Amino acid sequence: MILGKRTRLRGIEREDLPRFVEWLNDPEVLRGLMVVVPLSMAQEQNWFDAMRSRPVEEHPLGIEIDTPEGWLLIGNIGMMNIDWRSRQAEVGIFIGDKRYWNQGYGRDAMVLMLRHAFFSLGLNRVYLRVYETNPRAAHSYQKAGFVLEGRQRQGHFQDGKFIDVLLMSVLRSEWQDNDQV
Repeated sequence: MILGKRTRLRGIEREDLPRFVEWLNDPEVLRGLMVVVPLSMAQEQNWFDAMRSRPVEEHPLGIEIDTPEGWLLIGNIGMMNIDWRSRQAEVGIFIGDKRYWNQGYGRDAMVLMLRHAFFSLGLNRVYLRVYETNPRAAHSYQKAGFVLEGRQRQGHFQDGKFIDVLLMSVLRSEWQDNDQV
């Protein structure tokens, strides 16, 4: 487990899949994700089985928060497309439980993942893609240390129109952990 002050990251279990299917079928949650079609439990189980054959560093982690009832899964985060030669990877995150949106948990989880990427995995650059229509997420990423690197003009089709995809990154040499989480 990767522990922070407000969140912790843990491995995904098969028992988590029903919650992911619920979240990934919520149109509000999907608006910020690359997933564009409804997901069945069978599809999610196939994803889980395929994921287990990938390198362990690319397995997504569950984002949990400590509540009076115990630890509660609210989303997930993971590294993908790890390029060991260039020491870089893409990160993806979502908070699926909307009760915990806009409370800083996503930023906290991202800081934990960046700490893991830079100091455990030895990566030099972490990047992500975010839709221009999701300024809340872009702001959260900036607070975690990401800077705007570029834009894929009309790189995504959503709700009947093309939107830009923003490319953001953070380098190990410029990242300030400051024991944020």
